[in-house]
Amino acid sequence: MAVRLMKRCTCLLREATRLVPTIAPVDRVRLARVACKTLTSSVSSPSSGSLTELLGKEQVFTPYPERQEVDCLIEKATRPEELLELLGGDYSLHHNHAALILIRLSYLLSEKPKEKALIVEDARFQQLVRRVDSQVTSIWHGTLVKLLRSMYVLGLPQTSKELQSVEQEVRWRLRRFKYKHLVFLFESCTSFMREQHSQELLAELLMHLERRWTEINDSRTVVTMMMKAGHLSESLMNHLEDKCLELVEQFGPDELRKVLVTLAAQSRRSVPLLRAISYHLVQKPFPLTKGMLLDLAYAYGKLNFHQTQVSQRLAADLLPFIPSMTLGEVARCAKSFAFLKWLNLPLFEAFTQHLLSRVQDVSLSHLCSILLAFARLNFRPQQEDEFFNLVHEKLDSMLGSLEPTLQVDLVWALCVLQQVREAELQTVLHPGLHTQFLGSKSPKDQSTFQKLVHINTTALLEHPEYKGPFLPASAVTLSPSSSSKQMTPLQKELREALKAVMGSTDQGGLEVVTQYGWVLDAEVLLDADGHFLPLRDFVAPHLAQPVGNRPLPPGAKRIAFLRWEFPNFNSRSKDLLGRFVLARRHVLAAGFLVVDVPYYEWLDLKSEWQKGAYLKDKMRKAVAEELAK
Repeated sequence: MAVRLMKRCTCLLREATRLVPTIAPVDRVRLARVACKTLTSSVSSPSSGSLTELLGKEQVFTPYPERQEVDCLIEKATRPEELLELLGGDYSLHHNHAALILIRLSYLLSEKPKEKALIVEDARFQQLVRRVDSQVTSIWHGTLVKLLRSMYVLGLPQTSKELQSVEQEVRWRLRRFKYKHLVFLFESCTSFMREQHSQELLAELLMHLERRWTEINDSRTVVTMMMKAGHLSESLMNHLEDKCLELVEQFGPDELRKVLVTLAAQSRRSVPLLRAISYHLVQKPFPLTKGMLLDLAYAYGKLNFHQTQVSQRLAADLLPFIPSMTLGEVARCAKSFAFLKWLNLPLFEAFTQHLLSRVQDVSLSHLCSILLAFARLNFRPQQEDEFFNLVHEKLDSMLGSLEPTLQVDLVWALCVLQQVREAELQTVLHPGLHTQFLGSKSPKDQSTFQKLVHINTTALLEHPEYKGPFLPASAVTLSPSSSSKQMTPLQKELREALKAVMGSTDQGGLEVVTQYGWVLDAEVLLDADGHFLPLRDFVAPHLAQPVGNRPLPPGAKRIAFLRWEFPNFNSRSKDLLGRFVLARRHVLAAGFLVVDVPYYEWLDLKSEWQKGAYLKDKMRKAVAEELAK
């Protein structure tokens, strides 16, 4: 047995030595595999056939060829001419080399449009493209996806036979590509596919990305897919959010920033994902740069996601960066915290000081953003005289040249902060401005007109020296009412409690629409002894459509009930936002005693008796405070 085996090995090695010079380099790996197979099979089958026959029968995948000198020349080439010369040289180019030359060529020409146009017309380039086309089926996956990107970059026309051939080959291989190849293809080629109308390839690529989302196993891939492909497919974005939750522990600060900015750009308020990201931002001592902090503040503000510890960290970490910020960054940051309803006094004072220290560089757009942020949070800086003098100085010459909506917003903000001047009131209350918003069905225009009504109320109630112009009474009567909105639980409970306290519908009014642009939750009229008076019998100058004609008896008091919901306050605070401070101030200026019903007090009342007693006690306190003045 041993002797027969040795004889067989001797014959096999002799035949292999004879065949080696005639075998191509690509087949040498196959030779080794076949030789091994022949040795093992010859023991049981003496008549196994010659090595040449077995080579012909063996079906294997083409292996990746060994690295050659031409590979180094392709990588080191710095001029397109060096690459094109390789085609006519004495180099042995395998099936991948033509594709690699084209890829390198596109890299060198990516920012040279003039040279690109000349090279594409070169005969050697045409020969290279035809060679790639003839070898496209044997090009490896990673090289193939780069090749398609390179052909797009070089600007081959959509009608090009070679480009269509590569696109078709990519479509056939999509199922066999690794997920990283699909991601690279989508990341680098999507814009070209849209421009060149390769919609079918793009649709198939998106379908494979969506079906194989479970193959994602690294943070970079999931973040890239969210940024590049999430907006194209709702179901894919849902899967990517799930994958983010799975991999969020691996994310670094920059990846967390990218995910948040992507969610903000798509207005996707994924609460589980936002909670997970917030947890890691709070628990891990990530070093956050100024840019990261600004992006995080923007994303949280845009998504209206309030997380106390995150807001505290953002404000604390941003404070040291304020001196190095541009005024645009200060304005952006102030706007983000205003959306978050987070008033950090040291931070906002620093905004003001930084702005006043660079008065020469202040532009009106930056000043407008900061002013609107201050008004939303009802923030008045310690250096308010200097700040508002700067505001008026800028607005005096430029207010009338701004967009009408921005004019109204700025004057309304000054009304909130009690800093508006007569000239500014006249500018926005001029008939030529308000007529374009009157009767509009657009929600934005209706909101702007509502602010105009508030500005008109400020002029009427808080500026007795102001002589006009005013909004016409017909326009105020037709102003949109917030009473049409869906009722909140607090609103329903308060209404029922008020009905029980008043006892009769004649003793008061619910959802009272005033000519001042505000809706009172309830209104009652008390005589000098604290008894209810029939509301409809007496004059009511605050109503948009007055009903009674009898003058109020001596000592009578009008009481307005104002309900304050959770969203009406600054975050984690009992301070009202600027809009609602303005509402309360207007109601007081109209001659009412105000009974405030904040949500945090109402939630402690469990029974109907407690709610009724609470409202009666509030009314007694309001009257007693008025008498004590």
